[in-house]
Amino acid sequence: MAAGENAIDRAFAVARFYTFEMPTAALVLLSGGQDSATCLAWALARFERVETIGFEYALRRRIEVDARLGFIDKLRQRFPAWGAKLGADHRIELREMAQLAATALAPEARERMAAKGLPEDFVPGRNLMFFTYAAAVAYRRDIGVLVGGMCETDYSTYPDGRDAALKALQEALSLGMDLPLAIETPLMWLDKGATWQLAHDLGGDALVQLIREETSSCYLGQRDKLFEWGRGCGLCPGCGLRASGWQAWQTERTVQPS
Repeated sequence: MAAGENAIDRAFAVARFYTFEMPTAALVLLSGGQDSATCLAWALARFERVETIGFEYALRRRIEVDARLGFIDKLRQRFPAWGAKLGADHRIELREMAQLAATALAPEARERMAAKGLPEDFVPGRNLMFFTYAAAVAYRRDIGVLVGGMCETDYSTYPDGRDAALKALQEALSLGMDLPLAIETPLMWLDKGATWQLAHDLGGDALVQLIREETSSCYLGQRDKLFEWGRGCGLCPGCGLRASGWQAWQTERTVQPS
């Protein structure tokens, strides 16, 4: 490598090198929702060893934490071939997340967040923090791929989940860890209907059923009711997004020729 090559050039060289190395292990950011559960199946279909990581903080509902653990257990039972490749689950406590969310908003910041459709308790850069912690765990576990369920198609208002931001973070983490790291986001350009289709492609009706029964995307943390698209209140934006995606997928399947 030329002596005058700068850090960005080195980062791209690392990415190219890493691409040809064909990594065999992945660490999946698993929240307990539909997207990350689908990404876990995607990783298990591609890598020899897969581990999971979840983040617990005061803003998270306990039901989400329980959902992720339940999904892992049921996945092992119903998909033994994947279960054989599924390794350790890592849980990281991030108590400071609540402190960040509780920081008083300046009027200008409140207006800026409202204009972008962001809730007042939104923590800027949250996904960047998650990936940074995950990268530290991956380093210690000799894992070269981080997998997240971020989706710019559905959540374009969240800047830390956009493709450009995560590509830049990949370069920074590779340089900062002195280790080739890749960030994979299989759902980045898929809508919710296509996410349901991906789950079906990966694990058939059995995986779709498991995601319906065991994952949680409800903003109110309700799981008592089981709808055709899964558990939730059926009223909040999270349930609405999931339900509309399910309906779009069902419609698409109906019109496709057999």
